[in-house]
Amino acid sequence: MVLATNSDSEEHLHSTFASRYVRAVVPRFTMPNNSMPKDAAYQVISDELMLDGNPRLNLASFVTTWMEPECDKLIQESVNKNYVDMDEYPVTTELQNRCVNMIANLFHAPMGEEEAAIGCGTVGSSEAIMLAGLAFKRKWQQRRRAQGLPTDNPNIVTGANVQVCWEKFARYFEVELKEVKLSEGYYVMDPAKAVEMVDENTICVAAILGSTLTGEFEDVKLLNDLLAEKNAETGWDVAIHVDAASGGFIAPFLYPDLEWDFRLPWVKSINVSGHKYGLVYAGVGWIVWRTKDDLPEDLVFHINYLGADQPTFTLNFSKGSSQIIAQYYQFIRLGFEGYKNIMENCMDNARRLREGIEMTGKFDIVSKDIGVPLVAFSLKDSSKHTVFEIAESLRKFGWIIPAYTMPADAQHIAVLRVVIREDFSRGLADRLITHIIQVLKEIDGLPSRVAHLAAAAAVSGGEVKTAKMSLEDITKYWKRLVEHKRNIVC
Repeated sequence: MVLATNSDSEEHLHSTFASRYVRAVVPRFTMPNNSMPKDAAYQVISDELMLDGNPRLNLASFVTTWMEPECDKLIQESVNKNYVDMDEYPVTTELQNRCVNMIANLFHAPMGEEEAAIGCGTVGSSEAIMLAGLAFKRKWQQRRRAQGLPTDNPNIVTGANVQVCWEKFARYFEVELKEVKLSEGYYVMDPAKAVEMVDENTICVAAILGSTLTGEFEDVKLLNDLLAEKNAETGWDVAIHVDAASGGFIAPFLYPDLEWDFRLPWVKSINVSGHKYGLVYAGVGWIVWRTKDDLPEDLVFHINYLGADQPTFTLNFSKGSSQIIAQYYQFIRLGFEGYKNIMENCMDNARRLREGIEMTGKFDIVSKDIGVPLVAFSLKDSSKHTVFEIAESLRKFGWIIPAYTMPADAQHIAVLRVVIREDFSRGLADRLITHIIQVLKEIDGLPSRVAHLAAAAAVSGGEVKTAKMSLEDITKYWKRLVEHKRNIVC
C-alpha cells in the first residue's frame, strides 16, 4: 500500500472540523497567501453566516425573503447575465420592458396616441428616487434658464417621515430638503402644510404611499388638488413624485378606487420596490415617468461599445439580470388575482397580530387600518420600561423587531413595528403574540431599568425638566444602547 505524502492528500484523511483550515484564524485584514479547498472555504463562510439573523423572522424589513423554488431556479440560471448588455441579452431587455409596461398600466399611465409612459428597472427604490429627483431638478433648471432666472437654489418638499434615500438625494445632488414636521398622532406629511412650503425654487413635492414609520398612505389626491390651485395662482409648474416603494404593489389590489397615481394630473413619476411587495428578492426597483417628456433627453446616455446603440439612464451600470427575470416571473405566475390574494392574506395576518397586541392592554396601536400591512405600536406606560427593552428581549426568541423614535416634531414617541410579508403566516403571528406576552411578564417582574435615568433626567443644570423632556432623554439613551449592542462585531 502506498501512503499519500503531500499535505493536500493528508487533509482528506481528517474530518471537516479537524482540518487545518477551520482551526486557523479566519482572514480578516489581508488576503491569505495560500489557497484552500473549495469545501473548506464554503464551511468557513457558512459557519460564520450562522450567526446572522433568520431572514424569515426579520420583521424589521419590508424586503422579500421567500420565493418559489421554480423562481429560485430561474434566478440561478440567469445570475451570470449582465442586465445592462442589451445587445447580448435582448430577451432580458424585453422582459424588463414588459415589466415597465405592466407597472405603468397598473398605475394608470396615460395611453393616448401621443402619450407613452417610460421607465426602467433600478437597484431598489433608492436608485429610482435618485433618478426621479434628477429628472425634476433638470426640468426645473431648464424652465428657469428659459425665463432668465437663477438655478442655484433648488429645493424639494417632503414630510419628515421620508426614508433616508431622500436625504441622500438632497445631499448628493445639492438640493435643499424642506421637511414638513410631524405631530403626535399625525405621522405623515400634511398636504396643506407641504403646499405652503412650496416656492419658485421647488422642483417637486414628494408624497409617500406607505410610510416606513407607520405604513400609512399620504393623501396624494388632496396634495394634487392643492398644488393645482397654487400653480394656477402663481404660474409655477411644481409637480408630484410618489414614493410608492412599499404601497405601489398594495394599493392597486386592495384599494383600487384610491386615487394616488397617474390618474392625478400633477403626478409625473412614481417609484416602486419590486423587492418589497413586488415579491422579489432584494435588488430590484422600478421608476416610471408619466410620459417621455417628463424625463429630459439630456439625462439619457447612448452607448455603442456593447454591440449596438443602447440608451441608458441609471446610476448603476453593470448589474445582474436575476431580479428582473424574477419580477416578470411573479407577474405572469401570480397575475392580478394572485397579488390580490397575497395582499389580502397579509392584511388578515396584520389584523390578527394587531388584535393580539391590543388584548395585552399594554400598547397603543399607531398604524392605521388602511395602508401597508404592518403593525406599529407604542407602550401606554414607558415610566418603568421601554419599547427598546422589549425589542431586545424578543431577540432571544429569534424575532428581529425594530424599536425607534418618530422624526421631528414627535421625537418623544417611541414605537415597535412588525412588517407583515407574504411568508408571515397566521401561526407565526400567534407565536409572536405569545412571545410578546411572555416578555411583558418577564420585564414587569424586573426592577425598572430606567428609574435611575428618569431621576437623573428630571433635573439638569438645576432646572426641573418636564415629563416629556425626561421621556425624550430616556428614549434617546435606550436607542443608543440597543444600537450599540447591535453594531458590535463578534
